[in-house]
Amino acid sequence: MSRLRMLGCVGALAAAMTPAISSALAADVPRNFPPEQPLPVVERPQPRFFGNSGWYLRGDLGYRWGVLDGADSAPGFADPSENKFGNSYFGGIGGGIKTEWLRTDITVDYGSAMKYEGQIATPGDVTAKVSSINALFNGYIDLGTWHGVTPYIGAGAGAASVRAYDYASTVAPPFAAGLSHTKWQFAWGVMAGAGYAISRNVMVDLGYRYLNLGDVTTASDAFGAMTFKNVAAHEVRVGLRWSFDDFPITR
Repeated sequence: MSRLRMLGCVGALAAAMTPAISSALAADVPRNFPPEQPLPVVERPQPRFFGNSGWYLRGDLGYRWGVLDGADSAPGFADPSENKFGNSYFGGIGGGIKTEWLRTDITVDYGSAMKYEGQIATPGDVTAKVSSINALFNGYIDLGTWHGVTPYIGAGAGAASVRAYDYASTVAPPFAAGLSHTKWQFAWGVMAGAGYAISRNVMVDLGYRYLNLGDVTTASDAFGAMTFKNVAAHEVRVGLRWSFDDFPITR
């Protein structure tokens, strides 16, 4: 009986102390506990884009269609009524520098002979050959890049060593055979095309250029010379550009 009374007293004491313990624990918890803070965001450095920029070398091959405005014979002789140039090949090398959207270079090209044919009395009674070595300073503007293709436009100016030789005619001078005439003169061109990056440092360049060589005069004999007016060429070019000093550009 005494044990039952003891257990009953312990149970009653525990029941009486429970509210007090709960109140004490609640009092220990701060009422304005701050909410959980988000983890700090670590800023990562922006990726660096290595475009095909910096100093570069280039090499080009192509095919050209010669054109002219006409021909003037020596005074006192009839001018050709029909004039045309044939086609030829050319090759060139160059070097320059490119920033993100602007490119400049110097190119030197050698063009094989374009054959001239004119008519004064009968078809082909005036013939000659014209070849050239031209050096141009060029500037280009890249228009943006889509799927690795970068179209561009450009222009250039410089000088050309133009040679007229193998002139032959029985109706307009010069009548002497085997004459040749070479002259340095102003030349200019305009171009358009597109480059495609096949690696970080190499681009394939496919383009068009209109090259103007000016008037070209043959050698002169005692009777005079023939002048081909406003000689020019339409060129289709394909080449490679190799960049060897990339500038890192952040994007």
